[in-house]
Amino acid sequence: MKALAKPGQIIPVDSEHAALFQALAAGTRADVRKLVVTASGGPFRGRTKAELANVSPEHALAHPTWAMGPVITINSATLVNKGLEVIEAHLLYDIPFERIEVVVHPQSYVHSMVEFTDGSTLAQATPPDMRGPIAIGLGWPERVPDAAPAFDWTKASSWEFFPLDNDAFPSVGLARHVGQLAGTAPAVFNAANEECVDAFLNGTLPFNGIMETVTRVVEEHGTPRTGTSLTVADVLEAETWARARARELTVQTATAEARA
Repeated sequence: MKALAKPGQIIPVDSEHAALFQALAAGTRADVRKLVVTASGGPFRGRTKAELANVSPEHALAHPTWAMGPVITINSATLVNKGLEVIEAHLLYDIPFERIEVVVHPQSYVHSMVEFTDGSTLAQATPPDMRGPIAIGLGWPERVPDAAPAFDWTKASSWEFFPLDNDAFPSVGLARHVGQLAGTAPAVFNAANEECVDAFLNGTLPFNGIMETVTRVVEEHGTPRTGTSLTVADVLEAETWARARARELTVQTATAEARA
């Protein structure tokens, strides 16, 4: 598969992909060993799966870094957003999924990194502010002067990186799986997740139930339709089915918990 983005054709505005876009300019595709996408870790960084069982929507909506809408904030709490970004990075830059990693970086200073075959790593870093990547999108190949605040290097700061806890946050692994399946699978993943997030926000599905339900919908979908014969109608049909099936499963979960 060829990368969807030709040089100068698509300038990503998402901070992680804007960072990769800039770092990748330092070498050729053959020079790239891996992409490293950073994640703040959301409001539940460091918690175990058991500790996440009873978290409330109010807790999940309290993101430590970004002010966003409710759905994307919950996606940040489950790290579904990071899974979708892995799929996006694969499609934009044609790097295999096994060479795209996610690392937790609570400060959100480093927005993504590229590791090259000589062992060097290039990171794009700014204080967390969306004006930076937006300016890249608007001004490229020129840089917009003073588009966003820079670091004050006269002040001490700590930059931390932690491995992803795949047990507590299985969403990235599942997203990588549906990305490899391709075809209608990513649409099923996304649609089921949106329905489950809605159920969680309404108090009818527990936090861990979001990914448990999405996983079941993806499994029931089975082998996705793929290839050149795949149409928009096929994708919309799969999405409609995924939403309906996710709603059915969330109702079953709510009914079972009410009886317990």
